[in-house]
Amino acid sequence: MSKIGVQAMMLKDKFEELGAYETLKKVSELGYSAVEISQIPMTEENVQEIKRAKEDFGMEIASLSCNVIDEGVPGGNDALDTKFDKIVKDCKTLDVDLLRIGMLPFKNMKNKETALEFCREANKYAKQLKEEGIRLFYHNHHVEFRRYEGKFLLDIIAEECPDLDFEFDLHWVQRGGASPISILEQYADRTDLVHIKDYRIGEIPDEAFEALEAEDVETFYGYFTNIVEFAEIGQGSMDYKAIIDKAVELNISYLLVEQDMLYGRDPFDCLADSRDALYELGFKDLF
Repeated sequence: MSKIGVQAMMLKDKFEELGAYETLKKVSELGYSAVEISQIPMTEENVQEIKRAKEDFGMEIASLSCNVIDEGVPGGNDALDTKFDKIVKDCKTLDVDLLRIGMLPFKNMKNKETALEFCREANKYAKQLKEEGIRLFYHNHHVEFRRYEGKFLLDIIAEECPDLDFEFDLHWVQRGGASPISILEQYADRTDLVHIKDYRIGEIPDEAFEALEAEDVETFYGYFTNIVEFAEIGQGSMDYKAIIDKAVELNISYLLVEQDMLYGRDPFDCLADSRDALYELGFKDLF
């Protein structure tokens, strides 16, 4: 059965401020009982606190996160090339069999071949992880909907990396110009994790109109073309009733509420608003 949970990336400051246990306690009090751990340092203390929260609150750990290559960024996810055994151990400790890569590294977005170099490396680790009973997922953004020789990069990755599964971020699918429902249908057999957040058109700021009054149309147009925002469920234009109905029909395991940017709001308030909207849409039984 599909379950709605939370993507912890949006709570990373809360994890640092309150600790893992107290943060997940608050998530549980909001009505969520599943969480994907991302951008949370997997120290021994945090792993044990996450485990304690799992046991005390009946919190399902939907998945953990990793990088493929250690790029030396402090505070990031553990990398498979340097901490493979530790990542596997953390999965076993938390009884997790789904592991996900958060994004294509910026340097690998240069062209088709640089993207595939990274993904083929990920596919190599996906094969190794299968031997440990763990599936590896690739999380998309919009760049995967760039076309090469008439084909989306996403489809090329799927063909070239058969052991790599997909975690679809449906806001980024829409931002890439594709249909969330069509993508879920196309890759149903390789998808068990989905990110849900809304797609909102924000306000054109006063600075843009000041530029326009100064006859700086180029600056105005820059603002005009960059007003898409990450929104709470129900605060944008995406049809989440139809999308989630389709995800349930396809038996996708976890639908994880996330917001990349909060625009000054408290993340717990954002999660509460998304929860309320999902309740109104009739999905309370998925929490």
